[in-house]
Amino acid sequence: MGEGKRFVHLHVHSEYSPLDGACRISDLVNMAASYDMPALAITDHGALYGTVKFYKACKEAGIKPIIGCELCVTPGSRYDRSGKPESFLRHLVVLVENEKGWRNLIKLTTRAFLEGFYYKPRADYELLAEHAEGLICLTSCLQGEVPQLILQRRVDDAELSIRRLQDIFGKENVYLEVMRVGMEEQEVVNQALFALSERTGAKLVATNDVHYLRPEDAEAHDVLLCIQTGSKVDERGRFRFRSQEFYFRSPEEMANLFRDRPDAIENTIEIAERCHLDIDFGSLYLPPFDIPPEFPDHDAYLEHLCRQNLRKRFPKVTPEIEERLRYELKVIREKGFAPCFLVVWDLLREARQRGIPVGPGRGSAAGSLVAYLLEITHVDPLKHGLLFERFLNPERGDMPDIDLDFCDQRRDEVIAYVRQKYGEDRVAQIATFGTLASRAAVRDAGRALGVPLDFVDWLAKQIPMGISLAEAMEGIPELRKAYEEDQRARRLLDTALKIEGLVRHVSTHAAGVVISPMPLTERIPLQRSPGGGELPTTQFDKDDIEALGLMKLDILGLRTLTVMRDTLELVKKTRKREVDLTSLPLNDPKAFALLRRGDTAGVFQLESAGMQRLLREASPDTFDELVAIIGLYRPGPLQSGMVEGYIQNKRRGRVSSIHPAIDHILSETRGVVLYQEQVMQIASEIAGYSMAEADTLRRAVSKKKKEVIEEQRKVFIERAVERGIRREDAERIFGIIESFGSYGFNKSHSAVYALLAYWTAYLKANFPREFMAALLTSVQNNKEKLNKYVEECRRMGIEVYPPDVNKSGVDFTVEGEGIRAGLAAIKNVGRQAAEAVVRARERLGPFKDLYDFCEKVDLKQVDKRAIEAMIKVGAFDGICVSRAGAIQEIPSAMDHGQKAKKERQSGQVSLFGAVEAIAKGTTKRPKTVGIPEFSHEEILEFEREYLGFYVTAHPLAKFKELLLRYITATLDQLQDLEHGEEVTVGGRVVDIRRRLTRDQRPMMIFRLEDFKGSAEVVLYPDIFERYSGMVAIGSILVVEGRVSIEEDEGERRAVLVASRVTNVRRLIEGRAKEVEIVLPLDRADSETLRRLKDLLSSHPGEATVFFVVPDKAGGTATRIKAEAVKIKPTLDLLQAVERLLGPGCISIAG
Repeated sequence: MGEGKRFVHLHVHSEYSPLDGACRISDLVNMAASYDMPALAITDHGALYGTVKFYKACKEAGIKPIIGCELCVTPGSRYDRSGKPESFLRHLVVLVENEKGWRNLIKLTTRAFLEGFYYKPRADYELLAEHAEGLICLTSCLQGEVPQLILQRRVDDAELSIRRLQDIFGKENVYLEVMRVGMEEQEVVNQALFALSERTGAKLVATNDVHYLRPEDAEAHDVLLCIQTGSKVDERGRFRFRSQEFYFRSPEEMANLFRDRPDAIENTIEIAERCHLDIDFGSLYLPPFDIPPEFPDHDAYLEHLCRQNLRKRFPKVTPEIEERLRYELKVIREKGFAPCFLVVWDLLREARQRGIPVGPGRGSAAGSLVAYLLEITHVDPLKHGLLFERFLNPERGDMPDIDLDFCDQRRDEVIAYVRQKYGEDRVAQIATFGTLASRAAVRDAGRALGVPLDFVDWLAKQIPMGISLAEAMEGIPELRKAYEEDQRARRLLDTALKIEGLVRHVSTHAAGVVISPMPLTERIPLQRSPGGGELPTTQFDKDDIEALGLMKLDILGLRTLTVMRDTLELVKKTRKREVDLTSLPLNDPKAFALLRRGDTAGVFQLESAGMQRLLREASPDTFDELVAIIGLYRPGPLQSGMVEGYIQNKRRGRVSSIHPAIDHILSETRGVVLYQEQVMQIASEIAGYSMAEADTLRRAVSKKKKEVIEEQRKVFIERAVERGIRREDAERIFGIIESFGSYGFNKSHSAVYALLAYWTAYLKANFPREFMAALLTSVQNNKEKLNKYVEECRRMGIEVYPPDVNKSGVDFTVEGEGIRAGLAAIKNVGRQAAEAVVRARERLGPFKDLYDFCEKVDLKQVDKRAIEAMIKVGAFDGICVSRAGAIQEIPSAMDHGQKAKKERQSGQVSLFGAVEAIAKGTTKRPKTVGIPEFSHEEILEFEREYLGFYVTAHPLAKFKELLLRYITATLDQLQDLEHGEEVTVGGRVVDIRRRLTRDQRPMMIFRLEDFKGSAEVVLYPDIFERYSGMVAIGSILVVEGRVSIEEDEGERRAVLVASRVTNVRRLIEGRAKEVEIVLPLDRADSETLRRLKDLLSSHPGEATVFFVVPDKAGGTATRIKAEAVKIKPTLDLLQAVERLLGPGCISIAG
C-alpha cells in the first residue's frame, strides 16, 4: 500500500468554518491528491455549508469524499438559553457512513440551528439520539466532552461519557480521537484515551484538527482568528491556537507521530472504507403543481395556457411564431421543466389578483416566447431578437433561471403565498457567502496586524476595484514598490494574499427562495436566517441548491414598481385618467426627449451622472437604442472604446462593417459586438453553429475558459472555412468574439431593464408631479435620497410645500402645481401617527390650533415626540403663531385634549354635542402664550434633522451661483467617478469626528452636504494641521481632493481625501462680483428699506447689487440694478440682510 493509502484526514476545517478554517476546498483536495490519499473528510463547525462543493471536488479528483461536521453539544437541553454557552459547550465530530447518516446529519445540523441556537447552533444528547443512525462519532479536540473531563481529572466520568456515546451511536461507531499538535495537555488526554480504549472497547483514531494547509500558513490563520474576534495579534489574553501544528500533515508525518500507536493511523482507513455516500445530482425535485383533470400532464396544460394567450399577444400568428412556440415547448417537455413555468405563472397570477405590482421580467427569461405568452415577461422576444437558447440551452442540464420583481412593500406577502401553497417546511430563503475581496483582505489583515490605519488605507486604495491582489501587485508599480521596499507592506500583503477569497460570513441572498416537493430537510440542511426573520435559510448557496435538482426563484422587491403603482394611483386621483403601462407604444416623444436631455433622476437604471452623460451623447431615438445604451454602460464597454465607437457611428448614421455576412446582426449596435446573443448569432451565421453550440461558445468566452476557447477557435475557423469564409476573416472574427465577447451583455436582461426605464421615463415626462410625489414617498425614510429628489423637483420647477397638519396626506401628494410633503416623512412621526392625524381631520374637520388638534386626534397614537417633530418642521405654522411657542404649549394642549376626551367619554357632553363642539373648535381651552421664535439657523437645523430637506430656505441657496463657479462635481456624483480622480466640491459641514492615527497623530472625518447629497471628507494628519481650524458644524467649505472608492458587499461608497480646504467666507469677500436681493412685498416699507440702505452703505466695495421686486399680481418679477450702490460682500452682511428681509432673500449672483 502506498504511503498516502495508509492515512486519511478525518477532522478538517475548510474556509466554510468562517474566519476559523483557512483551507480553500480546491487546495485541500489538491493536497490530498498530491499525497495519494484515497479519501478526505470535511468537518466544519456546526454547519454543512461547503459539503456539496467539497463532494464534487473530491469526486472530480478521484478521492472519496467523507462528509461530516464538528457539532457543538450542550450537556443540558438545547432549548435552555441561560448563561454563557462558551463555558459548557463541547465539540463532537460526526461522519456520514451512509445515506441514512447523511439524512440524519442534515436534520441534526438543521435542528441545532432552528431549535438550539444560542450564540452558536447547539445539539443536545436527546437530538443526537434521535439522529444517530448512519453516523460515526469521534470524540473531537480538547474542546470535546471526553478530553475536558480527562483534563479535569474525572477519568471515570470520561468513561461514562464514552459509554453514553456508544449507547447513542452504537459501540462500533464511536472512536476516541487522538492528536499530537504540540500541546502538552493533548498528550495527557492521549494517554488517558489509550487506557480508556482498552476499558470501553472504543477504537483510537488519529487526526490533526486541520485548520490550514502548511506550517507557514499559521500566521495567516491567526490573523483570521483576530478578524473573527475583533482583536490584534499582539493583544494579550485573546483567543488563539497555542501551537502552529494544525496543518495538513502528510501521511508519513502522521505515521511517524503515532508510530507507538499504528492502530490509530490504520483506523482512519477503516473509517474511510466504511463511509459510502452517493449524492444524487441527476434528478429534478420540482414542486407539485395541480392541473385541471382534463389535461393529461403538465406539458399539455402549459401548451394550453400558451395558446390561450397567443392571440392576445400576437393578433396575427405567423409561421415563425408557431415554429418558435413548438420548439420551445419541445425543449421544455424534454427537460421536464413544465412545472417550473407553471409555478411561476401561478405566482404572478396570484400577485396580480391581489393587486401586487409585478415587473416585466428580468434576465435571460425574456428570451423565451413561452414566458412572454404566460406574461412572465413583457418584452416580445421575436421583435427584439432575443434567443431562447440564452435562457435554456437544450444541450445543458441547467434549470430555467427565472427572476421575478414585485412591489417592495409587498414582497413578504408573495413569499407568504408560496409558503402557504407549497408548505412551510418546503420553502426557505437561500444562503450566500461573503468573501474577503482584495481590498477587504488588506484592511482586515492590517487591523489585525496593528499596521497604522493611514498606511493600510493607502495600500488598500492602490488596488483597483474588482481585481485580485496578485493582479494588482503585478500591475500597480506603487504597490509592487511598497512590497519590495517596506517590511510592513510585505508582511501585510503576504498575509492578505493568503486570506483573500476566503469566506468571511454567511448571509441571506437578497431574493433567492427554494421550493421543494418534500420537506426540505429530506434533501438539504437549513439554518436560522442570519439577518433574523421567520423564514429559515438554507445552508447551501444557490449553485448547490440548483445542482441538487431543487427549484429556486429570485423573488425581488423592487422600489421602482412601488413608485410606478403610486404614480398611477395619483394620476387616477388628480387627472381622472387610467394608464396601462403594458399597452403603451414604445415611442413616446416626451419620454425620449427626457432621455436625450439626461433628465433621468428617479428613472430606473438611468440615474447616475455617467449614465446621464451617455444618454446625452448617444441621444436615443428608439427603444432598441435605449436597450443598447443600458448594455453599453458597464466597465468593460466603457474602458474598451466600444462606447465611443457606438456614439460616433450613431452621430454619423453609419454601421461599421466587420464582415458583410454579419452586418445585419450588428446593425442595431452600429457595428459593435455588444450582446452575448450577437456572439451566438455570429457563430451560427459564420460557422454554422446550432444555437445550443453557440451558447457553449458564449459561456466559454464570457467566463474566459482558455482551454475551451482554444478548442472552439479550431472548430469555429474550420467550419467557417468550410462555409466559404476566408481563413484570415474567420480568424479575425473569432478574435473579435474573444475580445469583445468577454464584455458582452445579456440582451434579454438589457431589454427588460430598458422597458422599466422607458416606463419610468414616460411617467416622469408625462406626469411629472405625480411621479415625483411617488418617488419622494418611496425614499421618505432615506434622507439622503429625499434631499436629492426635492432638489430635482425644484430644478423641474415643481415646488415642494412643507408638511401641514391641515393639508398633508400620510405620504407626499400632488397639490395644485406643486407637491405637498406627507406627515409620515417627518422623523419621530411614523405612519401610524400620520394616518391618525389624517383620519381625525377628515372626520372632524380642519384643526384650528394646537389645542383643537389635541382634542381631535388620538393621543395614544400621536404622542408628544410626534407633535414636537411636526411643529419643528412647520406642520403647525398655519395654525400657530410660532414654532417655539407651540412647543412650549404641547404639555398643556395634550392635557387639555385628554381632559376633553374624558369629559366626552363620561357623558358630561352629549355625543353629537361633542362632535359639533370639536368640529367648530368651540370647546374651552387655555389662552395661547407668545414666546420668541427659534433663530433662522435653529429652524433650518430642525428641518434638516426631522424632514431631511430644507423648507424655509436652503443654507447654501445664497452661495449656489458662487459655488457652481468652483466645484467640478456635486457630492452625489462622487461614487460615479473613478478611484483617485481629482475633484472640487462644496457644501455645508453637518457632522465631525476626530480620531488619532496609530502613531497618535490627529486626523478628522467630516460629512459635507450640498444640494444633491452628502459625502465624507477625510483630513489626514498633514492636511488636518493646515485646515482643521476651518471645519466646524455649519461651516460652508470648498474642498479639493481625490475620490476614494470603497466597495463592500456590492455597495459602492465614495470618500473624498482632502488636499485643500477653503471657507466660503474667503470666496465671498475676495471674488464675489454680483449680489442679488429679493425685496418681499410684505417687508418693502420705508423703515425696512432705510435699514437695508444703511446696511449696504456700511459695506462699501466693488460688487454690483441687483434688487428683485416681485409682481403683486404674481407675474414676472422685476430685476433692477442699483447704480449708486457698490458693496463688499461678507458673510456677516449676508446674514444681516437675511435677518432683516427673511431667509433666502440674498444670494451671490456672480
